[in-house]
Amino acid sequence: MSAPLPTLIAVPDRTQTSDAPRLLGLGAAAVGLAAVVAVAILGAAGALAPVTPAIFDPGAAVRWGLPIVRAVHDLAAAATIGLLVVGTFLAALESAQQAGELDGLRLRIIRAGAVAARCWFVAALLVAVLTAADATGSPLSGPGFLALASSFWTQTELGQSLIAVCIGVALAAIGATTARTPVGSAWAGGFGLLALVPLSLGGHAAGSLDHGNSVDSLLIHLVGVTVWVGGLATLLAFARPLGGRLPVVAGRYSTLAGWCFVLVAMSGVVNAYLRLGGLGNLATPYGLLVIGKTTALVVLGAAGWLHRRATLPALTAAGVPGTSDKPKAHWFARLASGEVLVMAATMGLAVALSRSAPPVSPVIADPATALLGYPPPPPLTLATWFSHGYPSVLWLTICALMVGLYLAGVVALHRDGHRWPVHRTILWVAGALLLAFLTSGGPAVYGRMSFSMHMIQHMSLMVPVPLLLVFGAPITLALRTLTARPDKSFGPRELLLSVVHSRYLAIIGQPVVAAILFVVSLFVFYYTSLFDAAMFTHLGHQLMTLHFLLVGYLFIWSLVGIDPGPKRPPYPIRLLVLLITMAFHAFFGLSLMQSAALIAPDWWHALGQTDDAALLADQQLGGGITWGAGDIPALLIGLTLIIQWVRSDAKETKRKDRQADRDDDAELKAYNERLAALAKKDAGK
Repeated sequence: MSAPLPTLIAVPDRTQTSDAPRLLGLGAAAVGLAAVVAVAILGAAGALAPVTPAIFDPGAAVRWGLPIVRAVHDLAAAATIGLLVVGTFLAALESAQQAGELDGLRLRIIRAGAVAARCWFVAALLVAVLTAADATGSPLSGPGFLALASSFWTQTELGQSLIAVCIGVALAAIGATTARTPVGSAWAGGFGLLALVPLSLGGHAAGSLDHGNSVDSLLIHLVGVTVWVGGLATLLAFARPLGGRLPVVAGRYSTLAGWCFVLVAMSGVVNAYLRLGGLGNLATPYGLLVIGKTTALVVLGAAGWLHRRATLPALTAAGVPGTSDKPKAHWFARLASGEVLVMAATMGLAVALSRSAPPVSPVIADPATALLGYPPPPPLTLATWFSHGYPSVLWLTICALMVGLYLAGVVALHRDGHRWPVHRTILWVAGALLLAFLTSGGPAVYGRMSFSMHMIQHMSLMVPVPLLLVFGAPITLALRTLTARPDKSFGPRELLLSVVHSRYLAIIGQPVVAAILFVVSLFVFYYTSLFDAAMFTHLGHQLMTLHFLLVGYLFIWSLVGIDPGPKRPPYPIRLLVLLITMAFHAFFGLSLMQSAALIAPDWWHALGQTDDAALLADQQLGGGITWGAGDIPALLIGLTLIIQWVRSDAKETKRKDRQADRDDDAELKAYNERLAALAKKDAGK
């Protein structure tokens, strides 16, 4: 990798050249450095010393092997996701390639991602085994290890999350091995990203007082780090095969890396603050590790800035005939190599950090605080409903991205001389702000303390928020803003079009199917154990929020959406679907109003609410809220359908009038002639 980069660019693609030596060399250096850093720090801190009493010591193989295997695991995860992201979304096509097929270099990158995923899977299995031994204090060769490990994997949240990681990585490996199209490799990358979710549920993040925000910030951190590190390593490893396409791919990666830097920095600050408990603890061993990671982040950010300001223009110039910028391109290769090694060392720091105890242990004042992750809110009043809340890092980040990207699209349209309706912007921003309030304000905190307040939050997520967002027409804005890639590669616009025209959306986007999902979700969620899982587990609660938001959006979009999508049935059928759906929705509300059995009693009792009669009355109140909450939104949707119906008929009438003006009413004349012929035929009989 020390050869001058212009020489690499000038070399034509060698599709038969093996990528293994280059990938293995880069991977071995990164893994070795990460493992050395992790072991050195933990060894200096005494974390690798034998456990006392000796009966709880899992053995030297576990104590020393776990940080090493974890370093391999984290780097393999970054390599897998980086290879899949670059191969699917960033790599420019060769001239003879088909846009919808994976072949040539893109296929090689995806298959390299499959190899990295297999390594990740093996490392994930080893992490699961070694973590079981470490948590139970049982040596690998101990007589009762298998029984203890099985109990750990099936009965503890950490063990279950490790098994879930293995399943997600296995799906990513299978997808990357069998993918033949960019859509297939995108699914493989999605499974890889999903495998990061269980990782955020383990370690000190899960044990902190603010469990939810600690887990969410760690998840954002993991996603940003893996895409950032893996993308740069892929770019460096495939610099030679990319040839003249390297400047284009490097430019695309630079934009993505900038977003990753913001996510990593933001989530790192939040996570460090929650685990440190204050700036005064920066002088502790744990705080020094945080300072080390922060320093590395600043160095990497500076390197990225240098790439964007100096080396990317140099790469572009190097590919132009008659120009030469060999020193700067050579500097790019060295700088990128140094970045990868700094990233590997930083991941070694992260491994050591995950094995180190934070300086502040959470002090749980009462069971309700332990369950909620924050002190219970004061008694509910109209003032506290609007003034009291607890910020959700994940949903505030999502809402900020929703508003920021939408406004950026509007600004881009105006710069190109196009107009975008102001009311659509207002509706979208209002929907995002309402979503932020529902997930971080009074509805969020009181929704976990009372069933009736929960139903207000739930109904708002399913109807008012989607109603505002649907009329913001985000897909239309994105398609008007995003440009098609000249090289026909799989970019954001191409991804969006593949989703809009997919067979899956053509099925679930039909009003009848969307209505079934809308109604059935209510009964399944509240009359099974899913509601318990959503209240007791952070992941379940976040999935609940996401599910009902998406189901509500899908249902309303299928009826009155103005964005492109599958062909919808006529307006009378859509209006009938709305009326039937609202009838079932009202029936669900009535079933709650008349219920005599308490839903999720364990949750309410765990919060210290033991008056079952009062709880049942509150539950029935929630049913009444559900019953009445659908009337006004249903009326608005119905009016919108009627207005769209009238406008559609008016447009069709105008179209026929214009057609008649052009052909002198040929259609009407032909119709009259057919009637005359039939009348003549009847008269002849």
